[in-house]
Amino acid sequence: MKTINTWVLNFTVAIIDFLYKGRDFPRFWVLEEIARAPYFAFLSVLHLRESLGLRGQWHIYLMEEHFAQTLNETEHLEYMESRGGSAYWVDRFVARHLVLIYYWINVVYYWLAPRSAYHLSYEIEMHAAETYAEYLTRFPDDKKICEIMNDEIQHFQELAEAIRMIDPDHLTVREKDREPFPPDLSDLSSVTLVSTEEQK
Repeated sequence: MKTINTWVLNFTVAIIDFLYKGRDFPRFWVLEEIARAPYFAFLSVLHLRESLGLRGQWHIYLMEEHFAQTLNETEHLEYMESRGGSAYWVDRFVARHLVLIYYWINVVYYWLAPRSAYHLSYEIEMHAAETYAEYLTRFPDDKKICEIMNDEIQHFQELAEAIRMIDPDHLTVREKDREPFPPDLSDLSSVTLVSTEEQK
């Protein structure tokens, strides 16, 4: 499953990098549009399991977490729209077709292999945080983007915790690679992570 995740991630990133090179906010808007899809998919599957009487031990907690994550990603999306990220029809067309495919992939994936579905979303959130970090090396005074980057970091940490909950025997996402988990955030370039308290 890890190989599939890597292929899906690399394929998606390659498309976005090619289409949005040098266009930061359209690229961020597409990333946020895509980032919401797994959480919608997770909620759909959890609701279906609930309807079928298949509620698990962490069912309510996961529903609350994923609903909060969808709201947070939607706030990010609206901010990118306010900075012109969705100004062009072609960008909206590409993003929404990618999201449609990605949503249904995640529905099936989460039903069959929830830990692997979480792992894919974890890697995507990591990529998003790294993308924002790269932008902040060029525009270090953009506090809102720094705040959004911190949100993405929080999301992948929440996904890591979800993996631990549903599969306690598999302690880390990157266990086989012997990488620190959660990873050392200092490698997100030289950007200083601004806490929510500092931003207020």
